[in-house]
Amino acid sequence: MGITKFLTAFPLLVMLMFGNTFSSETTIFKPYKDENFGSLVAKACQFIDAHEACVSNIRTHIKESGHGFNPHSVLSAAVKEAHDKAKLAMEGIPTVTTLSFRSREQIAIEDCKELVGFSVTELAWSMLEMNQLHGGGGIDGDSHDAAAAGGNLKTWLSAAMSNQDTCLEGFEGTEKKYEELIKGSLRQVTQLVSNVLEMYTQLNALPFKASRNESSITSPEWLTERDESLMKHVNPSAMLPDVVVAQDGKGKYRTINEAINEAPNHSTKRYVIYVKKGLYRENIDLKKKKTNIMLVGDGIGQTIITGDRNFLQGLTTFRTATVAVSGRGFIARDITFRNTAGPHNRQAVALRVDSDQSAFYRCSMEGYQDTLYAHSLRQFYKECEIHGTIDFIFGNGAAVLQNCKIYTRVPLPLQKVTITAQGRKSPHQTTGFVIQNSYVLATQPTYLGRPWKLYSRTVYMNTYMSQLVQPRGWLEWFGNFALDTLWYGEYNNMGPGWRVSGRVKWPGYHIMDKRTALSFTVGSFIDGRRWLPATGVTFTAGLAN
Repeated sequence: MGITKFLTAFPLLVMLMFGNTFSSETTIFKPYKDENFGSLVAKACQFIDAHEACVSNIRTHIKESGHGFNPHSVLSAAVKEAHDKAKLAMEGIPTVTTLSFRSREQIAIEDCKELVGFSVTELAWSMLEMNQLHGGGGIDGDSHDAAAAGGNLKTWLSAAMSNQDTCLEGFEGTEKKYEELIKGSLRQVTQLVSNVLEMYTQLNALPFKASRNESSITSPEWLTERDESLMKHVNPSAMLPDVVVAQDGKGKYRTINEAINEAPNHSTKRYVIYVKKGLYRENIDLKKKKTNIMLVGDGIGQTIITGDRNFLQGLTTFRTATVAVSGRGFIARDITFRNTAGPHNRQAVALRVDSDQSAFYRCSMEGYQDTLYAHSLRQFYKECEIHGTIDFIFGNGAAVLQNCKIYTRVPLPLQKVTITAQGRKSPHQTTGFVIQNSYVLATQPTYLGRPWKLYSRTVYMNTYMSQLVQPRGWLEWFGNFALDTLWYGEYNNMGPGWRVSGRVKWPGYHIMDKRTALSFTVGSFIDGRRWLPATGVTFTAGLAN
């Protein structure tokens, strides 16, 4: 849908929700009557404690934008208000650290500062993308592609909403007074983003689904033709990387952290780090500023990055990751990410991903509880291996795992093996996990997933399930929590662990038909046709086996 059609259709949608704001005879915006405009602004500020201040600020943002009073400008102003409030919250967090003396509390507060910083960045991207729809150019510099802009917006707003939840989850096992202090400063940010997501969805203000016209496919600026040639090299040593890491001194660096620290910030070009065979005992954190990084190893079990951080050391789950990637456009190939903390140390993440439009090819993630933390944004995994015991694929990203192998490990006594714990909190978030054309190779009695949050969403499609996948398939989190609101689905699965007659009878569980399954494919769910081709990672856009 182009911007002209958008401007034509939008008033009719608003009129359905907010009454006769527009004349039925017109197809362009008319000036708002103050009471009609006020109802729309009030909706953007619903459930905000400082309601009058919110309304006043949004009115001011609209006047300053020069775009006039219309539904689009209200959404834009609400995003700006959320961005401004997130910046204020982030700036206020350091003052709270003087109140905290315990290790986990201090780490949780530091996490919050970083996570709210993620939200500030994602809301800034959203503001640019809203400007794109006014002809101002967006984050990708593509001023005409409204469909891509719509997909980006819902992705980034969904992530911005999740970050605050992760911040507060870090206070598990601490005194609640510090959590309450932080929660108070974040409440308005979270509610504003939630309101914008709800309005966006209900009004259908901006197109969301990707175009099916293959000729219109575009790739993000940070994914170039060079990426495809890099991925096609069978032997990594035949490539021409920017730098080489080798423990024997035959590269520029001996550690991966040295190479990453020296990599350019905010790069618009791919920066390739070739990590030669070896066991690298490092904890790596690629921050938001480290964009377009590609890590290339010598293969699963050959290039290994390992650590043992875990929850019982006083760390938050967020901070236990052996490798964490946040800079957008990250690619990894032929690497093992490992956490050796073991099952007795509770949460211990091998890989955490907050990188939008990231891709992992022939990689292995090895751990026990919470192995792969697909925390936020769009992610793609191809021909990867994931090993774990409890909730070992978890988070609130929009992630598709294709042609992957999922291995279960021996848990502690009385523990139940669950593969996924997806954390979708709002029905308007575009997040969820899709496991397609893959193998669930259970060596222990295994469940496909359980609902971590109220609107948890996970589907398995065209996937082989071994004998020890339990007949009921899925497990409750506790009691009846989320059984009416979750969205779990299966389509065309196979193997001895696939028994349709024995599956749970929850209202939120679905045996999908083909039409429904298509909405969870790479092309639809993560808009993969637009950005995956340039990574060089092969993918199935639809349902083909």
